[in-house]
Amino acid sequence: MTTEVDAPHAEPAPPKQASRQGEPRRSRPSVSRKSSQREFENGESRAELYPVEFDVRRVDPAATKVVRRLTRSGFEAYLVGGCVRDLLIGRQPKDFDVATSARPDDVRRLFRNSRIIGRRFRLVHVLYAGGRVVETATFRRSPPAREGKPGEDLLIRNDNAFGEAHEDAVRRDFTINGLFYDIERKQVIDWVGGMPDIERRTVNTIGNPVVRFLEDPVRILRAIKFSARCDLGITPEVYDAMVQCRGALSMAARPRLFEEVLRLARGGAAHRSIWLAWETGVLDVLLPELSAYLSDLEEGSSRVWRLLTALDHAINEQGNAFDDIVLWTVLLYWPLQEVLAGSRDRVEAAFDFLDPIVDRLNVPRRIADALRRIAGIMPRLEAGRTGRFARTTLYPHAVDVHRLLQAAEAPR
Repeated sequence: MTTEVDAPHAEPAPPKQASRQGEPRRSRPSVSRKSSQREFENGESRAELYPVEFDVRRVDPAATKVVRRLTRSGFEAYLVGGCVRDLLIGRQPKDFDVATSARPDDVRRLFRNSRIIGRRFRLVHVLYAGGRVVETATFRRSPPAREGKPGEDLLIRNDNAFGEAHEDAVRRDFTINGLFYDIERKQVIDWVGGMPDIERRTVNTIGNPVVRFLEDPVRILRAIKFSARCDLGITPEVYDAMVQCRGALSMAARPRLFEEVLRLARGGAAHRSIWLAWETGVLDVLLPELSAYLSDLEEGSSRVWRLLTALDHAINEQGNAFDDIVLWTVLLYWPLQEVLAGSRDRVEAAFDFLDPIVDRLNVPRRIADALRRIAGIMPRLEAGRTGRFARTTLYPHAVDVHRLLQAAEAPR
């Protein structure tokens, strides 16, 4: 019997996200418990088919147009990935992605309102009014599977081969992200066991979690993101593999690590995300400065967690994230303040603190310099003495940080 676990409890534990981080609960689609199997033309893969009819108001009509034009032109095409997952668990997707048997040039010919992007693997962005973009990708397949022997380098460096629909599903990271939706038949196609995990509300890898994390260590951060943002548990096997493989994050591309850390902070679930990263030891690899600060906090001290909670509340209330400068300042504000408080040369101390982070996570120097200046000016801002700083481009960001600090300290 499969069990699901959250990360082990720690103080202060994050609040249970019973209402999707402050959003009102949405009704989930009616899913028939009866499923059938379909054997596809390749003769090798059998999929579980689940009759599901989504509320048409929750499905982007632009994505529906893309799928229908592709299928009427003789290609396979499905809604895939995060949009299917979110619709099934009652969240409104932000983006709708399409996977198809059509090659990029075929898609481009069918849609004059499109452009091909990417060098390593070409995708097509189909553009619609209001800035809507439907990302359309050709089915891909993974490189040949490897077993993950001790000491073996499993990092995927090339996965550019086109494939079939079932191959595209199984190459994905987590079962909840490997579900395809057939708009015409109103069916969820499940090659990876994702529907049972949707019902259990768990994050589970497709295949051996150790192998999957060693193939692409950034998947560890994605597991944290989905667990925190979607209020999902993590299977014990996946949780243990996250702990075991966390050191492999040092092998990942630094720009990807930078962006994934930002996604943890900007998604309205920063408190739970950082807590999971800390508990699994992932934070020791990415931001040891913050991890050490959290570990050294006296029992009952929770100002970091209060600040992250204030950030989550603000993002969910305003409906969009803050500037990257604000997010990084919130993440590192209290550890940096501790360093500055014990130093005679505050400027040099700030550089010494931030330089390893800049190198480790490819943080742009403009963000690091802005963080240092905001942290330094905050005492004057709190006293109402901003001077010339109020006329700089950083002032609005400093005000955002100041308001979040005030909200974190306000009685609840």
